[in-house]
Amino acid sequence: MTIARALTIAGSDSGGGAGIQADLKTFVCLGVHGMSALTCTTAQNTCGVRSTHSLPLDHIRDQIQMVVTDIGVDATKTGMLLNRVIIQTIALEIKTLGLTPLVVDPVMVSRTGARLLDEDATTAYQRTLFPLATLVTPNLYEAAILSGMTVQTLAEMGEAARRIHAQGPRYVLVKGGARAEHPGTDVFFDGITLTNFIIPNIITMNTHGTGCTLAAAITAYLSLGYPMVEAITQAKQFLDQALRHALAIGQGQGPVGHSFAQARPLPWKAL
Repeated sequence: MTIARALTIAGSDSGGGAGIQADLKTFVCLGVHGMSALTCTTAQNTCGVRSTHSLPLDHIRDQIQMVVTDIGVDATKTGMLLNRVIIQTIALEIKTLGLTPLVVDPVMVSRTGARLLDEDATTAYQRTLFPLATLVTPNLYEAAILSGMTVQTLAEMGEAARRIHAQGPRYVLVKGGARAEHPGTDVFFDGITLTNFIIPNIITMNTHGTGCTLAAAITAYLSLGYPMVEAITQAKQFLDQALRHALAIGQGQGPVGHSFAQARPLPWKAL
């Protein structure tokens, strides 16, 4: 039996809602064999993050190389990379091993505004990883940092996507999230045209892992051979269902629900 293979290079979420855990759940739901290389561990739950611990660079390299040289990889995603030296190390491995397509989720700031990346690591993303990326998927906070501008409106999201595209990636998807103007809308830039991807806004406080899940779903569909726009289309539909089945667990922000395999996808549109 042959199966598509997807690799996630990211941090561990001890609460199981985001990070490596969310990525692997997404891969399983979409019929893809998921593999992982951990960059760091976090002590967290639905209420927040208590501490983080980065893994040794040699160990991170070994994880990637062991997977690639034996099993092979059809698509790769990066998530929480924590600091400059980890970003640079991973970028070198990705370039050396020719890991493409590559989805870079620049985990810098959470949906709640919490900083998840060392201050000096932004330029490492821009100089070493973005030029290798097939797609970069920043949220509004990350898009603002990467573009050097305020990002709130659809017009600002489009301009930010253009500025980030100039830093090297082939495609950019700026995620709008549940902001007041046009909730559920992401802006995609392919180097020429801006496209708005829309799903119905789901009213729930349980949205932990949304960004990881979307990027992982796009990666899964790319590993299956879908072209980029169709991969985003399918991934947005998957996320819509995960939000509709979000889990009210813990005392804070619960995770999206990945295990809804029999749920019927609802229609959405790209404008």
